[in-house]
Amino acid sequence: MTRPPTAAQRRVIDAAEAVTGRLRGTESQLAALVRHGLAFRHPRPPHDHFLTPAGHRIREETATAGASAPEIPAISAISANSANSAPAREASGVFTARVGGESGGEGATDVGPARVREVRSAWQGLLELRRMTSRDGVVDRPCAWERTHLVQAAALALEAAGLRPAGAGTGIGADTGVGTEGYRVRATPQPEAVAVHESDARALSECTATLEKAGWQVSEHAEPRTGARYLLASPRRS
Repeated sequence: MTRPPTAAQRRVIDAAEAVTGRLRGTESQLAALVRHGLAFRHPRPPHDHFLTPAGHRIREETATAGASAPEIPAISAISANSANSAPAREASGVFTARVGGESGGEGATDVGPARVREVRSAWQGLLELRRMTSRDGVVDRPCAWERTHLVQAAALALEAAGLRPAGAGTGIGADTGVGTEGYRVRATPQPEAVAVHESDARALSECTATLEKAGWQVSEHAEPRTGARYLLASPRRS
């Protein structure tokens, strides 16, 4: 990159999807970003363009300077005690993985073909980000972005595997998963760890297998008061 991006290019960068860095723009805009090392064209159809690590840095610098904050950091700060504080936010046009318990109405539980395509594209984009940012080009270990967006990263791995997030709920156990169906991913006080709640034992085991396959270290625990089983998951480093 020999010069800063133009105003038009910066607008394209700022509008990239928060999870994957997928870009939307004219062919000339995207081609220019590729030439400057700020984007790459995915080799598989539909050949979408995504931000490179350098492109992500440009966007983060813009946010730090006072531009609109990206969606994902706000979601990754979800409290384990906030059952309905995780809206899916599809209304904004920005892809957001479902952490479970969203109160966004019909869109929060939609599992139609369009949603499936969005999730698949987001997961493929994340794998490409892993490949580009790892020294040896492997995709079986979480990348730096996932370590700073734990809740969203774990939720994307679960949703991409076809597991079902919990719907909205306000009753007893709504946030812990007790008496509810579907997974719920929540932040924890423990560094680099999220909690995954799922009331069904078989489904909880599927969450374990999915996260381990996605490069996470997983351990199972029991709630002291209720005895409900839940997972603690952390991104694997090696």
